[in-house]
Amino acid sequence: MVRVIETTLVGRVTGPGSVSRTDERFGIHGTDLGIVWDGGGGRLFVLFGDTFGEGWGGDGGGPNSADWRCNVLAFSSTRDLANGMTLDGVVQREDGLAAQVIERDPRPDEVTVIPNSGISIDGKQYVHYMSVRVWGPPGKWHTNYGGIAVSEDDGRTWSKPQSACWINRAEHDHPFQIGALARDGDHVYLFGTTNGRLGGAHLARASTSDILKANAYEYWTGDGWARDPFRAAEVLPGNVGELDVAYNVHFGQWMAMHLDDPAGVVRLRTADRPEGPWSDGDVAASGAQFGQLYGGYLHPWSLDGDELYFLLSQWGPYNVFLIKAKLAP
Repeated sequence: MVRVIETTLVGRVTGPGSVSRTDERFGIHGTDLGIVWDGGGGRLFVLFGDTFGEGWGGDGGGPNSADWRCNVLAFSSTRDLANGMTLDGVVQREDGLAAQVIERDPRPDEVTVIPNSGISIDGKQYVHYMSVRVWGPPGKWHTNYGGIAVSEDDGRTWSKPQSACWINRAEHDHPFQIGALARDGDHVYLFGTTNGRLGGAHLARASTSDILKANAYEYWTGDGWARDPFRAAEVLPGNVGELDVAYNVHFGQWMAMHLDDPAGVVRLRTADRPEGPWSDGDVAASGAQFGQLYGGYLHPWSLDGDELYFLLSQWGPYNVFLIKAKLAP
């Protein structure tokens, strides 16, 4: 088990006043999430959710807000995170500002396409995303499906293979709608939750070569692996939102970071294996310290020591911040 000793704000990653001046340089005035993964070649990929540009009016937003993009992709090469995290550039559209990279479906029942997790395998980039059907009360929404998109050109263009989709049921209870990807040897692991923040997380796996084949995944039942996703057991019980999972080589532990809603805290939990058992976890960030918080995405270049950096969102001011947590066994 790993304890969180102290949590401090390092700096703003996006929006007005950010170290990268994302509002001026990339047209990113308001955004959230900041999913991070090592894309190879000394670059970190940073994928944001619903993003708004000049004229954006405040916390959150919607399709009618200024210069709305469902998601935008940036890159960073910052190794020394003590003074902040700089975004070197973005995937651009014709006017030079950040482009939407994972496109919406041509269907009337899709509100937006939200990224959940990213991973690089053999030079290709993969992102788990969800097709949002309708936003509901806080902590609840409905999805059409969860899926995995792939880019073979360093993140510039993305495809969404139909073979890599987990279709939601009419009951809106499919356990793999919001996903977190992680790798262990020849396997890619997919941690999944239903569409919202008010349930536990389940576990699936496939060979890395089959990452885009939903029918090749097997699901942890608590006793073994099965082919039916509805037999998947909860490996991370509780209310799990915006989950991220990675292996920390310093502590020799798997780490899971997620929002615990409505408790209003981001927890850090640990386990020896992806199947668990997982610790109840320590509070890595609280609403008392960071109001209206959510997300919590592990910076992969800080998983080899006792200072863990992660990206945290705040609904107000609807932007992303770099946070440092001091850890101890």
